[in-house]
Amino acid sequence: MFEPILLKRANLPRSDSIDVYVANGGYEGLRTALKRAPDELIDMVKRSGLRGRGGAGFPAGLKWGFMPKDADVQKVLCVNTDEGEPGTFKDRELIEKDPHQVIEGVIITAYAVGASRAFVYIRGEFFLGVKRWTKAIADAYASGFLGHDILGSGFSLDLTVHRGAGAYICGEETAMIESLEGKRGEPRKKPPYPAQSGYWELPTLVHNVETLANVPHIVLNGPEWYAAIGTPKSAGPKIFCVSGHVYRRGTYELPLGTPLSAIIDEYAGGVPGGRRIKAVIPGGASTPLLTPEQLDTPMDFESLAAAGSALGTGAIVVMDETTCMVDVARRTARFFAHESCGKCTPCRVGSRRIAEILEGIEAGRGREGDIERLRDLCDGIAGDTFCPMGDALIAPIRSSLAHFEQEYWDHIRTGRCAVTAA
Repeated sequence: MFEPILLKRANLPRSDSIDVYVANGGYEGLRTALKRAPDELIDMVKRSGLRGRGGAGFPAGLKWGFMPKDADVQKVLCVNTDEGEPGTFKDRELIEKDPHQVIEGVIITAYAVGASRAFVYIRGEFFLGVKRWTKAIADAYASGFLGHDILGSGFSLDLTVHRGAGAYICGEETAMIESLEGKRGEPRKKPPYPAQSGYWELPTLVHNVETLANVPHIVLNGPEWYAAIGTPKSAGPKIFCVSGHVYRRGTYELPLGTPLSAIIDEYAGGVPGGRRIKAVIPGGASTPLLTPEQLDTPMDFESLAAAGSALGTGAIVVMDETTCMVDVARRTARFFAHESCGKCTPCRVGSRRIAEILEGIEAGRGREGDIERLRDLCDGIAGDTFCPMGDALIAPIRSSLAHFEQEYWDHIRTGRCAVTAA
């Protein structure tokens, strides 16, 4: 049985408080880090194999290394808590139950890259999360972990909470920076990348909450310890969010590379009623579906890519045999059409046309050419949008057509869903 690392304090009484955090080893990683040179910390994170947990999986240490070394240039760190991917709730649990673990990761990261200013960008609907962040930051200031001359090290950092307006697109780092500056949340053209010109044109590092929560443990236990968890190319623990047709929905912290079937059956309790699994979303709504034949796929970056999907945020949504896959596609398309920022035509118009066609098919108004039109629209969007959201919105549509095309034809030819009718 894997002993939790990131969630080990989550079920303690008053786990969000600074006294409980410190009593259970909190901020010891920061004390250790402040005795090391920043370059040494960057090298440690590189050797650990830590990759971003927000969806892209980019090597964290490499990202740190992109930040300029000039000590005279002000640098900024942004914490992305705009958790908007359907089925994803890991970051929310971290900030509500153990915010100081993330704050400690923020301070260590800021010290390593020379950032003197940090922002927490949090989804506006996370009301409890905002309260927990605000209280934890205030307590960290009062205890000398934030502010001027932290723990007498000469390093200073200010951290502020910024509430977003609940836009999914602000999970993209440049759109988040635009929103942080008070503008409409739309992605920027890259290059320049945030490390070159981010928040108010300052060098900016953007990281996901779960990514930063790993940092204190790497500093305390060493990069070799961390790299030994998971797989050689996908190191460390991962918090998987499991929802849908399972007995025990929730978050499960396990090593990367744990088979999908083990997460569903051993940890989430399997599918109720003895029903069979029909499909699984492995990494959030923007990742292609997996079929029952792929349930033994290891949950890591490389294995899921080889299976034709992606790890994404690690949000596993299980669907049993009673699920209408056309309705799944319709709901997904409606979400992305609603969340499109409208900056580029393929996403703004294409997402709406896809949603309209799927609404018609599900409502019994499907036509013979609808499937071909859906494929044409997906082809027109693929690789042609301003940001990756276009590819995200077509991934579940394409995979549902690839695996469940017959259900689409059943809707079109009979005007009803054969699955739900049965």
